[in-house]
Parts: sequence; C-alpha cells; structure tokens
Amino acid sequence: MANVVVVGTQWGDEGKGKIVDWLSERADVIARFQGGHNAGHTLVIGEQVYKLHALPSGVVRGGKLSVIGNGVVLDPWHLVKEIETVRAQGVTISADTLMIAENTPLILPLHGELDRGREEAANPGTKIGTTGRGIGPAYEDKVGRRAIRVADLADKATLEARVDRALEHHNALRKGLGMDPVDRAALVQALEDIAPAILEYAAPVWKVLNEKRKAGKRILFEGAQGALLDIDFGTYPFVTSSNVIAGQAAAGTGLGPNAIEYVLGITKAYTTRVGEGPFPTELEDDDGQRLGERGHEFGTTTGRKRRCGWFDACLVRQTCATSGVSGIALTKLDVLDGFETLKICVGYELDGRTLDYLPTAADQQARATPIYETIEGWSASTAGARSWADLPAQAIKYVRRIEELIDCPVALVSTSPERDDTILVKDPFAD
Repeated sequence: MANVVVVGTQWGDEGKGKIVDWLSERADVIARFQGGHNAGHTLVIGEQVYKLHALPSGVVRGGKLSVIGNGVVLDPWHLVKEIETVRAQGVTISADTLMIAENTPLILPLHGELDRGREEAANPGTKIGTTGRGIGPAYEDKVGRRAIRVADLADKATLEARVDRALEHHNALRKGLGMDPVDRAALVQALEDIAPAILEYAAPVWKVLNEKRKAGKRILFEGAQGALLDIDFGTYPFVTSSNVIAGQAAAGTGLGPNAIEYVLGITKAYTTRVGEGPFPTELEDDDGQRLGERGHEFGTTTGRKRRCGWFDACLVRQTCATSGVSGIALTKLDVLDGFETLKICVGYELDGRTLDYLPTAADQQARATPIYETIEGWSASTAGARSWADLPAQAIKYVRRIEELIDCPVALVSTSPERDDTILVKDPFAD
C-alpha cells in the first residue's frame, strides 16, 4: 500500500480539496504538511458544502485521523472558529480525529498586522498580493528562531519568554512602519486563553505518524497552494512563504523521504492565478472571461477573482519534475466544453530565443511570451463523465496531448465538483 502526497502543479486552486476528499476514503491518516489558512479547499459531499482553510480535508470523513504537521503555520483563533463551523455542519472533531504537531509555529495577531502594514506601504509594482493573514511573517519568525510554537502554550514562563523575544523584533519593525507597539499583556493573555483549546489536540506527530506507517496504515499528505508558489521553485518573489513541492511532505510532518511512495499532481485543464506575478498564458479577452465564469473562478479564502489563461504545459512539466510527480489528476475538464479551439503553451519566446521552461529571473519571466499549439475543441458535454467512454473523442485527444507535453501520465480526470464524477485511470493507493 502506497503513501500518497497530493500537490498542486500550478498556482493553486486546482481542485485539490475534491481529490483529497476522494482519496481520503481509502486513507487512514490525512496530514497537512505546509501553508497556513491563506489557502482554501472546497469540498462538496452530497448537499453539504464545506470550506476548509486550516483543517485537513479528511476531517469531514468519519474514522480518519487528520493531522496538522509542523510544516504548517497555525492561527489558533482561526482554527477554533473553523472547528466550530464544521461542527455546526455535523462533523465530529475530537482529539481522536484531529492532531496538531507540538512543534507547529503559531500565527499571532501581530503577524497579520505586519503583513497588511507592509503590503500597504509597498511601492507600486512591489506588492506581493498576500492575503494579509500573517502567514509570511509567521514563517519569518520560525526561521528567525523567535516563533511561539504549540508546545510553548503549556508553560507560562516559556510562553512569556517567547513573547518577549518576538516583541524585540516586531516592535522595532512596527515603529518603522508607524505602528503602535504590541500590547504585551494583552497578547500573553490571549495566548493563555486560547491555549486549552489548542493543547487538547497537541501531540508528537512525527512519532505517531512513524508508528502508523510501521503498522501499515495509509497516509495521505495534503499540501496547500500550488508548486508555482513554492518559495524556492515558484515565480519568486510572488510566491508563498513555504516549500510547497512534494519533498516538503516529509520535512513538514516528521517522516523520512522514503515514506513518500506516490506523488499525485493536481492539474487544472487550463490555468488560473490569484494575486500578483507573472502569468504567461493569461487571457484578458472574451476567452479568459468565459473560463472564469464557467469555472466559477473566485478564491475560496478571499473571494478574489482569479486570473485565467490557457493550459501551460511548460510550467506543469517543470513542477512535475521538481515534485517528482508520479501521475496527475486533471480537473475542470468540463469548463472547456464548447470552445471551438483550445490552445496549449508549449514553449516561450524570450529575447529571440526559444525556451522549454520558465526562466528563474523575474525580469525574464515578465518578458517571456508563450508559444501556442492550437487544438480542436469539442461541443459535447464532459460534465459528470465517469469513464473514458463518456468523453468526446476530441476531449480524450486533449488529455492525451497534455500527457505527452508534460511527460507525466494522467491518473485521474475530474469532470465536476462532485466526488464521484471522476474517471480513475490509476489508483494512487494501489501497490
């Protein structure tokens, strides 16, 4: 039995939530390994719609253990509210079904304030396009060795020492931005008040997961965002503040890299992006508007309208390589129904050269123009298809051409938000 890592192969919003939910039925443990509550997963189960931001997608499935790993940064106040919300929808959450790594760093109110303050003060053209929820500053504190972690909530003396160290840094930054210093007493009190609600779920996740693995349990590793937002391999600096690629699943949960046995890359049949940054295949015409409307392209977390464009095979091929993707789950194929012609980016023109990858330098990324291959579209509907026989011949040709261009096989095809509207080619959990 394989342990499976799920990663987005584009800029996020590829439909990971549905696929993770679909896979979680066969998993014993579902573990989040990076990111914060700046990413959202929408799950549609029957008539019920769940919008999750911090909780692993597995929480809506009874009998599963959901884990928030140390690679995540966690806003404890948001988590408590999210738990209350899903409980109100009939989901049971307890220490038996949810576990938080003791070494998970916390997102504090000061992180969100700094995030928003810096973004507002940024010069034109330098805004990152963050959600303003403090994820970036929380990761900065982690690597700066001034983070407050879940385990620190259990001891008042340790907690106060950690707060003092953090405030030495943050109050200096706030002064430079014209912000008032942090109210130390109020912050300590807020942390002490929230502590019992978080410590209820705290555990040595690395130990538990290693024991689960030795016992032959199936582990599903769930990432947030998409690999093109990876802090190292994304379109820097317009990226998130953590490693998104599949290798982070090991470091972000406390398992060794040999625990990763199959990497499933979630890939939208076209391309979208939220926020700032380069987007070579972006469409600012009727086709782009049509993709956005038909795909309901608005962010789960922010509600921001997503930028839309044609499928970029070069970018997906890159992320399949950097994440070691075993197979892709192609989502939202039905959004392309009715287009007379479709385009796929197969390369870039840059300063008279032809490239088969997106260069690293930001100025070159901004100047790269796509080279397109045009493919005939289809008029019949693919919505709700559950087998290859249900797909128009031209839709199958489109899928096969994508496989060729990204040098990676298709394992699943998703044809609607409903979990059962899925064509299974290769079960990632199969031996």
